Amino acid sequence: MDFIDNILEKLKQLAGKIVESLLGPQPEPEPELIPIPVDRPYYHQRY
Repeated sequence: MDFIDNILEKLKQLAGKIVESLLGPQPEPEPELIPIPVDRPYYHQRY
């Protein structure tokens, strides 16, 4: 059974490589933007 599990794991890896080569790498989630507070000078606050 260990031999069959080993073959199945290698087939799974091979299938993943084939799908990745055909469709491209899986997209990574975009990093969440962190708001940065900015103190604006007084003369810019008129607008």
